[in-house]
Amino acid sequence: MAKESGIGMTVTIDESDGNGRDISADITSAQINTSQGLQDITGLGSAAMERLGLLRDGELQLTGVFNDASNVSHEVFKDYYTPVTGTFGRTVAVAISGQTWSAEMVIENYNLNRGADGSLVWSATLRVCNGTTPSWS
Repeated sequence: MAKESGIGMTVTIDESDGNGRDISADITSAQINTSQGLQDITGLGSAAMERLGLLRDGELQLTGVFNDASNVSHEVFKDYYTPVTGTFGRTVAVAISGQTWSAEMVIENYNLNRGADGSLVWSATLRVCNGTTPSWS
């Protein structure tokens, strides 16, 4: 496929009950970050850097418009940690143009911001939590 826009992207995140919810209509921006640790192993006799790949990581940063209707963003994020069960890992799937990025993630934060103009928006950061590398399929 050729170069494309992000129009039509969907983001599905498990609610605390384990049901996946498509919250795409509430999201105004999404950023997927993947990284890998590197260890410098350059010896004194080397003329260029030598590195080993270490642990991989994944992060999803989302921003959106507040929506407290049933089965949408506020309901997904509001109880991101359930003290009674200790449940916090969520299955996340981001789909665009037949490609899906998926990971088991923990919701690090869910922040609401009421602007001076009266707007109410949120931001959330999710990070990989189960030791499995996020992947595209």
